[in-house]
Amino acid sequence: MERLERLVVLLREENQRQNLVAEKSLDYVWQRHLADSAQLLDYVPRETQPWLDLGTGAGFPGLVIAAMNPDWDVVLVESRKRRVEWLESVCADLKLTKCCVKGARLEQVVSFPAAVISARAFAPLPRLLNLAARFSTPNTIWVLPKGRSAAQELSELKKSAQSMFHVEQSVTDGEAGIIVGRYRHKPRRKA
Repeated sequence: MERLERLVVLLREENQRQNLVAEKSLDYVWQRHLADSAQLLDYVPRETQPWLDLGTGAGFPGLVIAAMNPDWDVVLVESRKRRVEWLESVCADLKLTKCCVKGARLEQVVSFPAAVISARAFAPLPRLLNLAARFSTPNTIWVLPKGRSAAQELSELKKSAQSMFHVEQSVTDGEAGIIVGRYRHKPRRKA
């Protein structure tokens, strides 16, 4: 709890310098950002790592996962320099030595087998799967908070991919959904 409380303080301070989250969302930061991130742990077996969080932005959900599980390997991918600097300073402040910030576009990050892949507001689902498939193994669990568009985004996938995922209702927003599943893809052959 102390790490999460400190994260809220750091978030409020930094949000004055750069727009990490919508100002109004800070009025209910525990529900909107922390609990919304923490609920993803319900879909992942204990000790499942490494956790890869794509387009982490202000650190949601990845930074919350790392703060709640400081012994886990968590990789945060963020391309915006100022956010990367802030994320690195938060990891140092919270002593999250196993949380690594990759300051690059996802396309530039070296592939590794992720046990969990999360992305809160990264890209539409088909593009997200295409970009991140190289980090996925047959056992990788995908947990993708998609808000009110979850069912719609899932319906836009090819039928073969749709069957690999399902939508869970968010506990923090009755109208929001989380896409959960395992993505078994066939790697493209190089010409």
